[in-house]
Amino acid sequence: MDDLYRDYILDHYKRPRNFGELEPHDLEAYEHNPLCGDELGVHIRVRDGRIAALRFHGQGCAISQAAASIASEELEGMSIEEAGQLGADWMLELLGIPISATRRKCALLSLKAVRGAVTGDASWPNGSSSG
Repeated sequence: MDDLYRDYILDHYKRPRNFGELEPHDLEAYEHNPLCGDELGVHIRVRDGRIAALRFHGQGCAISQAAASIASEELEGMSIEEAGQLGADWMLELLGIPISATRRKCALLSLKAVRGAVTGDASWPNGSSSG
């Protein structure tokens, strides 16, 4: 089963969904992970309180880029309120494989950017284990 999820992650890394910039956009945020060198920006278009379109851009390791791609598919159509309350467990479950403590920031970078964009608060996660 782990091989299936690894293939899924590699597919999203090699052929990312929703990669690029979105113009016009209503919300945006940029995050980076200095430990790994990952850089990730997000553009979000909002309609009727929901994420109508989302694009991410940047560069980084396979985990950060695949996580952004996987999350982008799940986030489109979600309410802004719900997206702003998503926790680390949501993202880690989407990835489907164990993520070591050293790769956790990589896995959560896109969710951190999205939460920052929709809430205006870039401080998450603040050390809590589940977000």
